[in-house]
Amino acid sequence: MADEIINRVANSVLVTINLEDYYPKGQRILFDIKDWLFEGFVLREKDFRNQVAEYDWSQYQDSYVALTCSTDAIIPGWAYMLISLHLEPFAKKVVIGNLELLETSIYQDILNDLDVSEFENKPLIIKGCSKKPVPQNAYIMLASKLKPIAKSIMYGEACSSVPLFKKK
Repeated sequence: MADEIINRVANSVLVTINLEDYYPKGQRILFDIKDWLFEGFVLREKDFRNQVAEYDWSQYQDSYVALTCSTDAIIPGWAYMLISLHLEPFAKKVVIGNLELLETSIYQDILNDLDVSEFENKPLIIKGCSKKPVPQNAYIMLASKLKPIAKSIMYGEACSSVPLFKKK
């Protein structure tokens, strides 16, 4: 009992980056247009335009929206564009695809704007566990952005990290 327990992780120069810290608030919504198609497969322009015009888009205020069609219908590009233009005053972001693609796009914007100068020449750990839906692509984008400036990059937790890169 004479030896004092020292927390070497807390005293370390390692900098932990948690992508969950950058997760923006806002509901994520998958908007399926199949119900606006005739028998779920045929886009009738006049009917579709009426549906879009009469729909209450304000319910998507400050939301992130992924547009999709869950049937095998062939959807012309203008249909998604028309919906996105109606969503634009309300939604924070609109993409065509699933929720994972939406999250990837959100993180791409965040990481493009992220100032990483504070991480220059430092050993970094990109935290791996997350309670929020951080997409795998975000980890790749972050590692790529950090590589030119980092002393080293690891993945995981300080107590059990996996080395990924070390500047030579």
